[in-house]
Amino acid sequence: MSNNEQHSKPLLRVQELRTWFYTFGGLVKAVDGVSFDLAPGEIMGLVGESGGGKSMIGFSIMGLIDPPGRIEGGRIEFNGKNIAGLSEDEMRVIRGKEIAMIFQDPMTALNPLYTIGNQIEETLALHTALSARERRAKAIEMLHKVGIPQPEQRLSHYPHQFSGGMRQRVVIAIAMIAKPRLLIADEPTTALDVTIQAQLLRLMRQQVVENGTSMILITHDLAAVSQMADTIVVLYCGRIVEKGPAEDIIARPRHPYTRGLIDSIPHETAENDGPKQRLSQIPGNVPDIRKLPPGCAFAPRCSRASERCRMQDPVLMEHNAIAMGSGKLRPHAVACHHPLAVSP
Repeated sequence: MSNNEQHSKPLLRVQELRTWFYTFGGLVKAVDGVSFDLAPGEIMGLVGESGGGKSMIGFSIMGLIDPPGRIEGGRIEFNGKNIAGLSEDEMRVIRGKEIAMIFQDPMTALNPLYTIGNQIEETLALHTALSARERRAKAIEMLHKVGIPQPEQRLSHYPHQFSGGMRQRVVIAIAMIAKPRLLIADEPTTALDVTIQAQLLRLMRQQVVENGTSMILITHDLAAVSQMADTIVVLYCGRIVEKGPAEDIIARPRHPYTRGLIDSIPHETAENDGPKQRLSQIPGNVPDIRKLPPGCAFAPRCSRASERCRMQDPVLMEHNAIAMGSGKLRPHAVACHHPLAVSP
């Protein structure tokens, strides 16, 4: 097989993934038939409101679904191998070395009883044959890369001695130190101020580019995704409603839900642009995923909904994306009976 053929194959292929939770309150279909491909070196944004299933996709890939949840069906192919049915011991070999995850809350991701140095070097101890001295040198180098000052001294400190932004940098360092082929970042900047958010997003992108890593960025922030991602997948109630090239989805969204997410982003306006306008918002709330309405789940909140929308589930249909910066036509799929029209 040639290098071009190897590069053209997806590193990650998720096919009809269904992750369900059997609770006392009813069946929760957190992920219900999700499919996508991720190429080597590609950055994908998983976008949607809370409860849409974004994090569950990440946990499913990592093999971190605990009872009462389980992967009910589908395949998760990583580097050509289905990892959805692997045992915990088999997944432990992959986690950290091949696939790593940056968790949303660094205080729960870091163990308060161990020093930062212990926690960074643990991944190297599990997955490499480096000596203790070499592991320490690697840890210092990684802390320096993520912008931690005086890394030699900071290795002996505990998580509570770091600020929120510094703790998140440590979590990034732990995830990146073994140079994984796939990095999953679950809302990595949610609890941080805007300045720190921008710094960490740039840092993650830099590390991804330098190591040739593929990345899944899980977030509700379309503004951040538009600057980071090559492709965007929009989720609603556990299903994909739109996916395609990031530049095309941001410029020409076809699903009313995606349009609503984009319109709800605050935009700066000059003082002479006229009177201030109210921030746009999507009406209503995300429905209870245990009791989804028939037909399209977004229909109760959609101004374009018809009787067909309320009775029949839309199918994810592919269209050609309009060629933009790259000049190449790539698939742009939308699950909607009445998709928004696009203009050249």
